[in-house]
Amino acid sequence: MQTVAVIDYGMGNLHSVAKALEHVGAGRVLITSDPNVIREADRVVFPGVGAIRDCMAEIRRLGFDSLVREVSQDRPFLGICVGMQALLDSSEENGGVDCIGLFPGQVKFFGKDLHEEGEHLKV
Repeated sequence: MQTVAVIDYGMGNLHSVAKALEHVGAGRVLITSDPNVIREADRVVFPGVGAIRDCMAEIRRLGFDSLVREVSQDRPFLGICVGMQALLDSSEENGGVDCIGLFPGQVKFFGKDLHEEGEHLKV
């Protein structure tokens, strides 16, 4: 049975992600912060919730920036929400922050007057 590691760096909706993966039959789902378990997984999911600056600080503190670069090269790898944003070069959020840089690009702010008409945009 294939294993899916859901990276736990203290900033994700881990149990919701794990339940969704289990529901679709993704295999054995492991929520983990153990680099060896992450390296041994067949697939990796990188969730995230919150401000990118806080997420990146924790990712770097744990050394997960280099781990993410490593494991994303040779297996299916999915970034969700802030986890996906962290894979870009940088983000404008919170006054700007450098990210992991796996993909070229910058997370951009939509602008305060985006939903003047009362419409809300959820991405």
